[in-house]
Amino acid sequence: MASPLSFDLLLQSSHDPSDAVTRALAGALAHAAAGVIPAPTLGLDGTRFQTLLARHFPALDGQICAAHCEGCRPLRSDEFADLVALLLAHRAHAGEEAEWLAHAIASACMGGNHLYHDMGLPNRQALSELLSRHFTRLFEKNVGNMKWKKFFYKQLCDQAEVRVCQAPSCQVCNDYQACFGPEDDTFPASLAALAGRAPVPQ
Repeated sequence: MASPLSFDLLLQSSHDPSDAVTRALAGALAHAAAGVIPAPTLGLDGTRFQTLLARHFPALDGQICAAHCEGCRPLRSDEFADLVALLLAHRAHAGEEAEWLAHAIASACMGGNHLYHDMGLPNRQALSELLSRHFTRLFEKNVGNMKWKKFFYKQLCDQAEVRVCQAPSCQVCNDYQACFGPEDDTFPASLAALAGRAPVPQ
């Protein structure tokens, strides 16, 4: 049975539906609940996940939380753990909120759409602003404005001294457009369905 968690329900249960962090967490959670990304609790164990829900979505019914969390386990993946570690190594502030955001972003990286789509954000700029505020040093490293998911994985490859592209620079690599090309900023249909409304016209 699908989890009843939805984008609208989460925002209605929050202190501040306009808060950027709350909206990002709600989008990632809604996509996770729908199976768009394979991390129902954003890779958090039950205790930390319940703390996240209580902090950001305090009006959420406890029975809904329990139904969603039943049978869930922390995401066990070296790739996921490496992404979380990369983000936390560059966080701009200590505390649980940065940890929750790191898990939400890493979870969304497991999805098949643009990263901002799988976080339920309206466009790439919204994701960039979130990263600039909460993971400032990592944001500043992306001097070429590479797509964020590609950039994160490039950082992991650089750490492991793995050369993915054999070209002497990004500009002449065959994958240049895949890494630096435009991203579609239309409201994702998957989130529109979760929210129970039509896509926002562009």
